[in-house]
Amino acid sequence: MRLKFILFGLLSAASLTMAAQGQGLPKFTTVKANPITSVKDQHRSGTCWCYATLGFIESEILRQSGKTYDLCEMFVVNHDYMDCATHHMRMHGLSDFTEGGSADDVFDVIRQHGICPEEAMPAPGSLCGDTLANFTQFHPELTKMVKAYASTKEPHPDPLWKTTVQSFIDQHVGESPKEFVYEGKTYTPQTFAQSLGIDWDNYVSLTSFTHHPFYQDFVIEAPYKWRLKPSYNIPVDQLMEALDHALLNGFCVDWGGDVSGDFYYEGIAMRSDSAEVTQEMRQQQFDDWTFTYDHVMLIYGIAHDEHGKKYYMVKNSWGNRGHKGTWYMSADYIKLNTTYIYLCKDALTENLKSRINNRM
Repeated sequence: MRLKFILFGLLSAASLTMAAQGQGLPKFTTVKANPITSVKDQHRSGTCWCYATLGFIESEILRQSGKTYDLCEMFVVNHDYMDCATHHMRMHGLSDFTEGGSADDVFDVIRQHGICPEEAMPAPGSLCGDTLANFTQFHPELTKMVKAYASTKEPHPDPLWKTTVQSFIDQHVGESPKEFVYEGKTYTPQTFAQSLGIDWDNYVSLTSFTHHPFYQDFVIEAPYKWRLKPSYNIPVDQLMEALDHALLNGFCVDWGGDVSGDFYYEGIAMRSDSAEVTQEMRQQQFDDWTFTYDHVMLIYGIAHDEHGKKYYMVKNSWGNRGHKGTWYMSADYIKLNTTYIYLCKDALTENLKSRINNRM
């Protein structure tokens, strides 16, 4: 999301500070690392939610079938921005229209529109003269266009607004294919999605806040979660247990949360405060805006540093920054800064899975 561009400068400054103080980088020992696909680069686009979640889906396919896919982020972006524009119009402009999103966006797009491999669409950024996704001009102009349509004083919206907006999106991220050939077979996006062997409804979002009852669903009040999809609310210690149970049993986990503070040097996140993370601390920081939802990444493993401190191994979408694309985030950092985790229901303990399946 947009905050990441500011972070790069902060990370560099923090790295210099740590070096001046003579503090070396921690040395990590891997405890568990689940298979993942290659690291991608979202570049100058606020599409971490798309890159992380497609990486999560790729890891799920890899886990279930052993097959490696490179799914197309711009296909999802194309449809999601059009869906978001449609929602914004139906809300008469009274909703967010941003580059950001969540894991729910990707799954909804695939359910409704399908998916295609990376090779079936133009390379990210190629339509605007870049080598990677560059939305610095595209999305502000798209936002201006959509908001102008939504703020009309006419009794009805312009009947051509959808055609115009879709054409503008196509020009900048590529037109979604109606049909394509992959490994010698012809697919539509819908039939390709079906061929991946994923049950798109066998996934759940978990969260942990006290302003809603535990063991019930609620929609997290975060600007980037415009689809208003619910998450299942559990105590934070159970959330961490669910994360560990999934990872130790061979599942990757899609993570959405806050990365606006406590990044001491590139590739590592740890808390500067030694106070124990509590449920109350999480709630306070969410309510006073200290805690934000500004980034999505893929958690794929567990590691310890030389002092035995626990970290999570995280695949980021900032290219090879960090440890060749991997970031190490301490357990207490994750506990404090998680907005939600998104994972396969099969990764849950039987007790939690039963609670979720019987919650209606």
